[in-house]
Amino acid sequence: MRLSEKNLPLLPANVQRPSYDRSRVVGSIVHLGMGAFHRAHQAMFTEAVLASGDPSWGIIGANLFSEDKKQALEPQDCLYALAEMGEDSEKVRVIGSIVGVFGGTGEIDALLARMSDAVTRIVSITATEKSYYVDTASGKPQMQAPEIAADLASPERPRTIPGLIVRALGNRRAAGIPPFTVLSCDNLPNNGRLAQAAVLAFASELDADLAAWIEAEVSFPCTMVDRITPATTDADRARVNELIGMEDAWPVVTEEFVQWVIEDRFTMGRPDWNLGGAIFSDEIERWESMKLRCLNGAHSALAYLGEITGRETVAEAMRLPLITDILDALWSEIREVLRAPKGVDTADYVDSLKRRFRNPALKYRTAQIASDGSKKLPLRLLAPLRDRVAKGLASPAIATAIAAWMHYAVRTAYTPGGALADPLSAEILERAARRVNAGEIIGDLLSIEPIFGRDLPANTAFRAELLDKFAGLARNPAVATAERIRV
Repeated sequence: MRLSEKNLPLLPANVQRPSYDRSRVVGSIVHLGMGAFHRAHQAMFTEAVLASGDPSWGIIGANLFSEDKKQALEPQDCLYALAEMGEDSEKVRVIGSIVGVFGGTGEIDALLARMSDAVTRIVSITATEKSYYVDTASGKPQMQAPEIAADLASPERPRTIPGLIVRALGNRRAAGIPPFTVLSCDNLPNNGRLAQAAVLAFASELDADLAAWIEAEVSFPCTMVDRITPATTDADRARVNELIGMEDAWPVVTEEFVQWVIEDRFTMGRPDWNLGGAIFSDEIERWESMKLRCLNGAHSALAYLGEITGRETVAEAMRLPLITDILDALWSEIREVLRAPKGVDTADYVDSLKRRFRNPALKYRTAQIASDGSKKLPLRLLAPLRDRVAKGLASPAIATAIAAWMHYAVRTAYTPGGALADPLSAEILERAARRVNAGEIIGDLLSIEPIFGRDLPANTAFRAELLDKFAGLARNPAVATAERIRV
């Protein structure tokens, strides 16, 4: 029996389900990038708004290049089960806030029409940093990217998020329709500013007047998002289907903790997301920095250390003292240069992260977190490193985390068929396999300027610190690359 609107009454009594009339829900939010995180996070917050009696804020989901979510969700009326797993608890509810879905390039015209329509009041995004075509380190738009160049050549048939948003906004301007709010929900600092930079750069290439109108009229609020949400596995699917007593083709498994902090700047109104626990704040940069550095920075360090010591999941990695000792030192270094939001105790925050990381119910794979290191390292670990360098502080734990990434690159380079999920994969692997001497390896990898810039390779104190930690890992028999490197 498939999960569907018709079968909702047949769910077990302990499974919460939509209590509102879904036929009255207006799909006024178009969400680009309908992955597991969006369905565990923004869609759940929106569910609370609909349950309060306000049907104005349903979600139309869209994936530009994949039909998988559409094929999974449409036969079940876009309903899905959300399982919140604690260390010794599990709670499942059915979410109904998504009321339509577009999937694949064949539906981009229909998606564009929906975004251009006055019914759409917010266009939100969770599509990873690569989809913005902006260098996250420099903030410079990447207008030379082949996908952007193709959209600029055929702006009426966009295939990128900046191209799609600009085309829809242009259509609305021509029709006299107010612009929607562009709401980035990606895990990036200043994500709203990043989205704005991408959209304005694209619009400027096409039409200076349109770009000026967008800059003056369109809101791009920043947000901070937080919920550990692994990719759904077959085991997850089987367990959730057992709990709900019917088939859900694509449930979502996540942790109990959830947080969303939002700048309150919207052009056509917004849902009362605070009903689901969201925080509207004017300290968004502090919230972002705390989360990116303390949670994501530690996650990246843990992932690389876990990968080179054979730990498949975050919870498994948290059982290895080698890793937890490094994380404790890393958090201390990060907190020393952190400007936290008012009223937040960073020691308590870090303690909550430890509990979350140890949760064995979440099978969050270290390989998943280890992807796209060239994009993540500058934001998560190199930013606090530079803050410490500016204050004359040593950073042995951060150096260890970067050394672990380098070992991960070396291990991958020497693995038959090994590949990095990273936009700079070819360059990283070529440099990682160039030599066997520890000092030469770190020199080759440090010279990748898009990651490390020019300042860090030239910093002799940091370079010595990094070499010491890289060599220390190479001497550890638990590290997979120990036999490959000469120290």
